[in-house]
Amino acid sequence: MHGNPARGILAFEAMQQSYFVSGADLYRGEPYAFLWPFSQTLAATVTLAQIPSQRARFEQELHVRLAGLSHYWQPTTSPPSYASAAVPPLGPGGDSFYDDNEWVGLELVRAYELQPEPQLLSQAQQIMNFVIAGWQSQPELPCAGGVPFSTAANNTDRNTITDGPGAELGVRLYQLTGNSAYLQFAERAYEWVRQCLLESNGLYADHIETSGTIDHSLWSYNQGVMIGAGVLLYQATQDGMYLAQARHTAAAALTHFTLQRLDSEVPFFVSIYMRNLLYLDSVTHDPPGAKLAQEYVNHAWQHRVGGVFLFGSPPGADLLGQAAIVQVYGLLSTPPKTYF
Repeated sequence: MHGNPARGILAFEAMQQSYFVSGADLYRGEPYAFLWPFSQTLAATVTLAQIPSQRARFEQELHVRLAGLSHYWQPTTSPPSYASAAVPPLGPGGDSFYDDNEWVGLELVRAYELQPEPQLLSQAQQIMNFVIAGWQSQPELPCAGGVPFSTAANNTDRNTITDGPGAELGVRLYQLTGNSAYLQFAERAYEWVRQCLLESNGLYADHIETSGTIDHSLWSYNQGVMIGAGVLLYQATQDGMYLAQARHTAAAALTHFTLQRLDSEVPFFVSIYMRNLLYLDSVTHDPPGAKLAQEYVNHAWQHRVGGVFLFGSPPGADLLGQAAIVQVYGLLSTPPKTYF
């Protein structure tokens, strides 16, 4: 482990002071934050709870995050899922995004490992049911299969970022429950991305549209989730092919995503990339990711006002970016076995 946990905790405290609304257990937004940034505050809290000296404090914080999370749950949808915004009376609710639900599911699994409460595992399984039900198997689709971006009728793109984390969640639930259907889905989602979105340079494109057009944009988090899915599938199956594929993706990503390029991305993308890269490092014992992650947060630390980090041009601050930096600090200060 590397890092500076004190800086991560200071960044967390600045996040709470700047954005948290204690009366609602939510964060400021429109009027409250969307599920996407909220999911990352949950991830930041779970990560910091893995620091032994901070566990008691952040387990209390975790209870508050879980109370806030309940305000996004839509039990009447079929299958039930978390809405993109807080549901009435606190917010408008709305469509559900598959990747946002997957981020939440992965954190519920991590929370369950910290606090083995059956409801946490059950909630993660409900998210998995939602993701599996979203699989697009219509034979008329180009590259049939994959999970769409959201439940919105006009949002039918199928993405690396909806299938990679779905595979990761499937593996973790298989490991916890022994339900082979979860592993089968994880393998199917992972292979679909490799077949449909893997580019000749060894990196993954963003998504495929219903027309068959591929968005070839390269983002670090897409590489990250496929690295992590490969490692988890290797651990679940002992099939070395998955680990070899993860290492190949990581090598291509480390060449392409320089520190300068990472600094131009949304910090959330980088936090997902770093988590998965560091997880691979822990298995291969070849840790290039830690140095890169440390350089990234060191650079971010120089661009903050009152503990709040500034990104972009012109520089600005937001909850999503703050939660991402807290996470990277936390990841550098905790054992990789706790990352998923």
